[in-house]
Amino acid sequence: MKKVLRTLFWSLVFVVVPALAFAADGVAGGGADLGMNSGKAIGAGIAIGAAGLGSSIGMGLTAGNTTAGIARNPGAAGAMFTNFILGMVLLESVAIYGLLIAFLLVP
Repeated sequence: MKKVLRTLFWSLVFVVVPALAFAADGVAGGGADLGMNSGKAIGAGIAIGAAGLGSSIGMGLTAGNTTAGIARNPGAAGAMFTNFILGMVLLESVAIYGLLIAFLLVP
């Protein structure tokens, strides 16, 4: 049942999100406004870039150190794996916060 609900949810997301992305905003000509909003667009790009860079570096370090720790002490693999997953979730939330900031900055 969980699998069916998850598939239904993601199918809905993949149908609705593109429709919202291509929705008309009422601007004649469809050109981008390069006036006051260009600074916000640059700030949004920097926000998502910094969040992605920081979280990917953190994920790489976490995965490498966890793998090295499990290789040294295979008996502690269960506890290390739990902490590894928790760390990855927290690092991924940083990237999601960066994406949220980018969406809030763009008009």
